[in-house]
Amino acid sequence: MRVALNTSALTSGHKFRGLGFYTQRLSTALKKNRQVKLIDFSAKAPADVDLVHYLAFTPFELGLPLTFPKPVVVTVHDLIPLKFPRQFPAGIKGAIIWQINRHLLKKVNHIITDSKASQKDIVNFIGVNPAKTSVVYLAADAVFKPIRGKVLPRVKNKFYLPGKFILYVGDVNWNKNLPLLAETCLKLNYPLVIVGKQAVAKNVPIHPETKDLIAFQRLAAAHPQKIICLGFVPTRDLVAIYNLATGYAQVSRAEGFGLPVLEAMACGCPVVTSRETSLAEIAGSAALLIKPQENQLAPALQNLWTSQALRTRLSKLGLNQAKKFTWDKTAAQTVKVYETLVR
Repeated sequence: MRVALNTSALTSGHKFRGLGFYTQRLSTALKKNRQVKLIDFSAKAPADVDLVHYLAFTPFELGLPLTFPKPVVVTVHDLIPLKFPRQFPAGIKGAIIWQINRHLLKKVNHIITDSKASQKDIVNFIGVNPAKTSVVYLAADAVFKPIRGKVLPRVKNKFYLPGKFILYVGDVNWNKNLPLLAETCLKLNYPLVIVGKQAVAKNVPIHPETKDLIAFQRLAAAHPQKIICLGFVPTRDLVAIYNLATGYAQVSRAEGFGLPVLEAMACGCPVVTSRETSLAEIAGSAALLIKPQENQLAPALQNLWTSQALRTRLSKLGLNQAKKFTWDKTAAQTVKVYETLVR
C-alpha cells in the first residue's frame, strides 16, 4: 500500500511542538511496517499513491486540498479553540477558514484523533458520523525511561536544578492553566521547573490567547528562584529532568491527549493531573486526578511532596500505565484505518 504522508509540520513552526513530534514519531513507526510504503510530501500530494494522510490539521489554517482524487485520512488532534472561542478567538478570517475546513472534513474518508474526548468534540463540531472517526492513542518515545548514574547529577548541575521540584513540560496556552500551577507552587514554597520555549518567549503580543502566558511570565520574573524556566531542552536532558523531578503536574482545563503525562510516567515520575477531557483517559488510575482548581491542586501537591510512599506507588503505577502505549501500536492501528479504505 502506497501512502502519501504529509510531513509539512517538520518544516514549520510546529517542528518542536506536538504536531511536529507526532509527525516524526508516526512516520518513523510507519516506516517499520511492511504493509506500507511511505511517500513524504509537504505541498501537493503525489498522484501515484493509494491513500493520502494529512497529519497537521489546525482549525483556523488552510492545509487541506479542495478536492480529493485519492482516499484521504486526516488526523485532528483536538478542537479546543472551537470549544473555548472566547479564549481562542478566530477572528473573521479564522471563522471563514474554519467553515471551509469543516466542509472539507465532512468530505474526507476518515478522521483519526488522539482520544475519546477529542472524538466527541469532532463529532459535535464537524457533524460527521462517528463511524468515520477512530481513536488512535499516541505514546511516549522508548527513550523516556527510568535512568541512573552520572547523567542525573550532570543534568542537575547543568540546569542548576533544586534538590526537589515540581515539573511541567509544554506550552503556556489558556487551556494549560499554568498560572494556577505557578501560583499554587509559590504558596506552597515548592520550586516549579518549566520546560518549553513558549514560557521564555520574548515580546509577547497582547491578545486573548496570550493572557495566561503574560500572567505566567510576570510571576516567573517576580520569582526567578522559585519558577525556573529552562526553555527548549534536548530530549536526552529532558529524560533526566523527568527522572530528577519530585513530581510532574499538568492541570489543564482541556487537552487532546497529554503526551508529557505519559513521558513522565514512562520515566517513573509520579503525576498529578486534571480529570478534565483526555487527561484522565490517558492517566487512568496511575495518577492523582483532580479538578483544575487550587482547593484540589494544593493538597494533591502536598501529598505528593511529603509522602515517599505515595510517590513510590504512583511511580510503579505510572510505569505500568505508560507500557500500554507504544508507537508501534499507534502505527499498527493507523494502518488498520488505511486498510478499511484501500481494498
